[in-house]
Amino acid sequence: MTTTDSNLVGFPLRRPGRPYPPEEYAGLRKREGLVRSTLPTGAPVWLVTRHEEVRAVLTDPRISSNPSHPGFPRPAKTGGVPAQDQVPGWFVALDPPEHTRFRKTLIPEFTVRRIREMRPVIQAIVDERIDAMLAGGDSADLISDFALPVPSLVISRLLGVPKADCDFFEAQTRVLVTLTSTDEQREAATKALLRYLNRLIALKAKRPGDDLMSRLLADGKLTPQELSGVGMLLLIAGHETTANNIGLGAVTLLMNPQWIGDDRAVEELLRYYSVADLVAFRVAVEDVEIGGQLIKAGEGIVPLVAAANHDETVFECPHQFDPSRSARHHVAFGYGVHQCLGQNLVRVEMELAYRSLFERIPTLELAVPVEELPLKYDGVLFGLHALPVRW
Repeated sequence: MTTTDSNLVGFPLRRPGRPYPPEEYAGLRKREGLVRSTLPTGAPVWLVTRHEEVRAVLTDPRISSNPSHPGFPRPAKTGGVPAQDQVPGWFVALDPPEHTRFRKTLIPEFTVRRIREMRPVIQAIVDERIDAMLAGGDSADLISDFALPVPSLVISRLLGVPKADCDFFEAQTRVLVTLTSTDEQREAATKALLRYLNRLIALKAKRPGDDLMSRLLADGKLTPQELSGVGMLLLIAGHETTANNIGLGAVTLLMNPQWIGDDRAVEELLRYYSVADLVAFRVAVEDVEIGGQLIKAGEGIVPLVAAANHDETVFECPHQFDPSRSARHHVAFGYGVHQCLGQNLVRVEMELAYRSLFERIPTLELAVPVEELPLKYDGVLFGLHALPVRW
């Protein structure tokens, strides 16, 4: 069964003054079958909104994440394939078995044990940023002064990138995750990142350090060109999503102080906001049935992660922030072979960020009414542009 609507997709629904996730998602979940919709580019797509069906899309081998396949949906009005999709090592745009080769190489760097070993490093970075905020007076922008630099410094430390270059990476990443960026701007940002990473890898080859890039280079399973693409992907994914989660979570905990100090809040925040709602674009490479709907080869698919994580049949009263619920089966990190490699790192960063922030600044409060906070309606990832606070 097909339900047809001309513009029911996340981009037109996600706009200033509207709730997030878009309230229309609840209506879409109640409809029989899938929803046939149109992207701003004019391309038709199938919207998938229910938890079970989103997981089915993300695990079916007949559905691809490779943008080179005909019919792959493009979210923005651009004239060609974004340059990063074509970069060697951009493994999120690959399917097994090629995707598997990259993932197996990287998994040892993101195990629970490896991330546990990084906790003192992450804690030191968190404390350093809080020290800087406190030294600056009795107010701050929690996004630019804390939520962005913490994960940026962590992923840079993991990869072996000098601390002084974090601002450069943040600026280039902002171009790549903003929907209004042009092809030319994306191309320039991609080339700038790759030039830097190529120089860094050449330096690591001569003087290796105790970092991921040095270890992967010594391992020899990835070429230097592939390693550059992997490094760029990890830098982008490793700080932008986490920064958005930290910022939104801080606001939510300020509004719900009874949950401050409860580590269960991290999992619920991941589900509640699902900041990467619009990143898992797919295309069918064979005919496949999802939710009773035949999707033909070459048809684009948009599994809406935030819609799945607010499915009333899976999460009771999903619009309520309730860390007491069991939310571990959310799909905020995706599902299946493309599930986020860095999820263990994200959880630890969020946990330490909240714990330290509220323990060390117990009088922290919003400096503006919550309804005046500038939300990101123009990005691939949802979040806050700024978060004025005081203490």
